[in-house]
Amino acid sequence: MKHKNIPARDRLIFAMDVPTCDRAKELAEELGDAVSFYKIGLELMMSGEYFELLDWMLARDKKVFCDLKFFDIPATVGSAVRSLKDRGATFVTVHGNRSIMEAAAENKGDSLKVLGVTVLTSLDRGDLDDLGFDCDVGDLVLSRAKQCLESGCDGVISSGLEVPALREFVDEKLLVVSPGIRPVDNKPVGDQKRVVTVETAFQNGCDHIVVGRPIRDAESPRAMAEAMQASILEQVSGYE
Repeated sequence: MKHKNIPARDRLIFAMDVPTCDRAKELAEELGDAVSFYKIGLELMMSGEYFELLDWMLARDKKVFCDLKFFDIPATVGSAVRSLKDRGATFVTVHGNRSIMEAAAENKGDSLKVLGVTVLTSLDRGDLDDLGFDCDVGDLVLSRAKQCLESGCDGVISSGLEVPALREFVDEKLLVVSPGIRPVDNKPVGDQKRVVTVETAFQNGCDHIVVGRPIRDAESPRAMAEAMQASILEQVSGYE
């Protein structure tokens, strides 16, 4: 399987799901060079210190994924992406239909990459029924990926379980970023239902993995991050 030329240590994205900027900085300092790529999302956005943290991380040569899942009328989403495009972030997430994703793609500039959300890893078949989707999870992921590709997005957010089908469906045309990663087994934990191991994610063909609680809640977050980095390097060493 062909994979994109991505530095091995940038393939691990740590989900900085903590309530304050101070706690985020403490955790980043503890992780040190074990992590080079961070996801900051809605919890930190509501702290009022989001862009302070973004600038702090960029000043330390970290890459940042703004996981804000923009979902509004196309004009509003386009304006939000346009406001973010020069802030130094690498990725931003967008929800919604084709016109929403088109608006995001049209306003992303040259450096910011737009990732379309397919199906959240916290959702399973029963949840889709509740939401009114009369289709299989895998079918919905592929449909969403097709919309992302046709809309000009750079990639998708998808469980590692669906990545083999995505690679067959869109080949290497889209980045695939997979949350819901567990270091040892693929048993659901907390609100994550469709999860895979680090090894399975890369064997299936993902480009980046997003890991939160397994690192944050480990006895030594840095040691856990380094262990995952070693596992990633083992998986990607054949195509780097």
